[in-house]
Amino acid sequence: MFTSTPYSILQSVSIDTVNTQSSAFLKAFRRLGAASMAVLLLANCGGGSDAQVESTPLPPPVQQPVVNYTGPAPATPDVQNFKLSVWDNLAKPDRCGACHIQGQQSPPFARFDDINLAYAEVNNLINSSRISESELVTKVAGGHNCWLSSPEACADILTTWIGNWASNEEVATTIELNAPVVKIPGANKNFPSDSGLFESNVYPTLREHCADCHQSSAAIPISPYLASSDIAEAYAAATAKMNLDLPEDSRLVARLRDEFHNCWTDNCRADGQALADAIRAMSEAIDVTELDTNLVSSHALTLYDGTLATGGGRFESNLIAKWEFKTASGNIAFDTSGIEPALNLTLSGGYEWVGGNGIQLTDGKAQGSTTDSKKIHDLIVSTGEFAIEAWVAPANVTQEGPARIVSYSGGRDRRNFTLGQSLYNYDMLLRHGNTDTNGMPMLSTRDADEDLQAALQHVVVNYDGVGGRQIYVNGEFTDDEDDVEAAGLSDWDDSFAFVLGNEVSGDVPWAGTIRMAAMHNRVLTAEQIVKNFDAGVGEKFFLLFGISEIINVPQSYVVFEVSQFDTYSYLFTEPSMISLDEGANLDGITLTGIRIGVNGRESEGGQVFATLNLTVDGVEAASNELGQQLSSQGTIIPVQKGPVQDEFFLTFEVLGDAVSVRQEDEAPVAAQPVDLEPQSDIGIRNFAEVNASMSALTGVPSSQTAVNNTYLQLRQQLPSVTEMQSFLASNQMAITQMAIRYCDALIEDSSLRASYFPSFDFGKSANSGFDSNDRAALVNPLIDRMIGSGLSSQPASADVATELNNLIDRLTTTCSSNNSCSAQTTPTVAKATCAAVLASAAVVMQ
Repeated sequence: MFTSTPYSILQSVSIDTVNTQSSAFLKAFRRLGAASMAVLLLANCGGGSDAQVESTPLPPPVQQPVVNYTGPAPATPDVQNFKLSVWDNLAKPDRCGACHIQGQQSPPFARFDDINLAYAEVNNLINSSRISESELVTKVAGGHNCWLSSPEACADILTTWIGNWASNEEVATTIELNAPVVKIPGANKNFPSDSGLFESNVYPTLREHCADCHQSSAAIPISPYLASSDIAEAYAAATAKMNLDLPEDSRLVARLRDEFHNCWTDNCRADGQALADAIRAMSEAIDVTELDTNLVSSHALTLYDGTLATGGGRFESNLIAKWEFKTASGNIAFDTSGIEPALNLTLSGGYEWVGGNGIQLTDGKAQGSTTDSKKIHDLIVSTGEFAIEAWVAPANVTQEGPARIVSYSGGRDRRNFTLGQSLYNYDMLLRHGNTDTNGMPMLSTRDADEDLQAALQHVVVNYDGVGGRQIYVNGEFTDDEDDVEAAGLSDWDDSFAFVLGNEVSGDVPWAGTIRMAAMHNRVLTAEQIVKNFDAGVGEKFFLLFGISEIINVPQSYVVFEVSQFDTYSYLFTEPSMISLDEGANLDGITLTGIRIGVNGRESEGGQVFATLNLTVDGVEAASNELGQQLSSQGTIIPVQKGPVQDEFFLTFEVLGDAVSVRQEDEAPVAAQPVDLEPQSDIGIRNFAEVNASMSALTGVPSSQTAVNNTYLQLRQQLPSVTEMQSFLASNQMAITQMAIRYCDALIEDSSLRASYFPSFDFGKSANSGFDSNDRAALVNPLIDRMIGSGLSSQPASADVATELNNLIDRLTTTCSSNNSCSAQTTPTVAKATCAAVLASAAVVMQ
């Protein structure tokens, strides 16, 4: 089959043939050597064509595109914008500039002889109202000559470049609903809740051949963990990759058969077929789920049968880096901002890709190189202002450190900036002229506001020379003022690395999910922040569930906005009713009880629309873009087979004249009550309560500088929950240190101590010892203010006085016996006596 010249190969072998021949062919191909391979790659850069390669040898390009364009000047400002935003990025030898140039491959939109001719060619490939659907984008998204390992990442970057070009033009944002193909809800096979069939049929193959990588305990773990030693984890990871109805179409099979992904023999097709047979054996043991014919149901749709929601985009004019986490596999999070150099992040440690775009971090991180991270330094220092933006879902509200969410740093004590978490607070550490090299003092949201929650939140941190640091959560300013005067960023270190979810040293992890992160080199205005919050995160689709045959109104639909919320669920929101027929009339249609069905049966949970009971207003349905809104609520529906395979439909209690006939469910048998362990009536004050109590008992404001600094340092060591069982020795140590700081501030303030201890002489020497009157003047105010009286449960005042007198004896006996007490002994004894009461259980317990 092979001859001595590589051009003969090109004459006789189609691109499809190269992609599908047996391993013997591939081995022979590898023996051709680097030179022959280069020629073949050059011919193949058109990618994806089914046609045979031309029988005449292809000449090499006349020359490669040059960085500094020397052809005719752009004829219009739009041509110039095209050159700066698109052409300069694409007309490179490692991208489109190797083929799509004059005299080579059509269309020559990357030609370097005349930018105006390139502009004329590219306009035919652009859909200005739906940029992501432009032919230039969809071709790359299909795998055509992507310069990264992810075609989707290339497509996103290309969409951004075209969007930058079109940013000065009016781009349509009107939602255009398209009628879907009619699909009747069919019989479906659903994955059983029990993993037994998977364990018997598919799991042995995966465990034997994929466990080196696809399990969480692997040396370099790669998700999905479908070969995990934990069968439940493996089953959950594999379900979205298997197709019970068409086993050969399973993603697991395609990866082996078509992409040659870690085949275990020399015949990838045979390996793929073996895995397909195992899935088929599992499928044949599962009964088909038939839709109840007594239910009034809509037509069926998958997620990708919907209309992509493109209206109301984000504000990104000053974007310099962006991570959307769409890849869903591998260990690279691509920077899709289109601003070069791309700051791609390498994932390591404990991480997992999240369905619907995102990464879940446990003890992992996503870190860029110091070289690529330098663009963050250069582009922000040049403006002196910036904004961090992220969609995050903290795993809990007990993380401290602060745990690093977004950081540009050189270790746990050196940084340019860090957005972090401490319990219910967002923290911002920033290095500038008035802070130290660790970005301290930091700005934190107030404890009492509990702005940070273990839920999906949109967080923005602004910084400029006027407003300093400002934190926004879910579109709203937190009202936390930056007490540190703003200064320039000229002392930033450009050798640091950008990292998500941890410190660059890997020892201050944050646990949670990041759905999107972005950096801007200008602050975002309040209006722009709200716009980006309203735009949400992830792809959203309008699903049009056909109901024309039920109500006899042409092209009528119930419309839901649907997105994949995470790996395990879909979000259905804001249903409406509409007809795409301009002459149709929906007035007076009765609608009661919508339920969402998946794969032939109604979902067991998330049926918040089952209580709807209304009559459609024909005028409203005809006048609004999405018809008449039926509800402003949303609900979560569990993922079963994954977004490609899950088939949705709606059922109705009443729709027009049609009524569902349902069997009444049997009332469940009430469970026997279980006697729980008795709960203690005694608890511990948490960190905020301890701070507030000490402030109230001493009269020292919690905002006093020394007190506040100590609190910020010790807050993570103070109790975070109120259960007695969780109280640790480290908590008591932090409480004691806080008490010492408060008592020190009380005693050192002459006005406060005179009011608190009116009869005690702080100037009296301790060499003669504390007599009974001196002791009473010190001890009694502490007991009266901190122990109190008349409580149902409290220490006896006499017992407390005895303990405090014993403490005073221990502190003064030695120095008073040899007359060596210093002038500071008396105030030191007073501080220690105060701290002994303030840090005691009488104050801390509740």
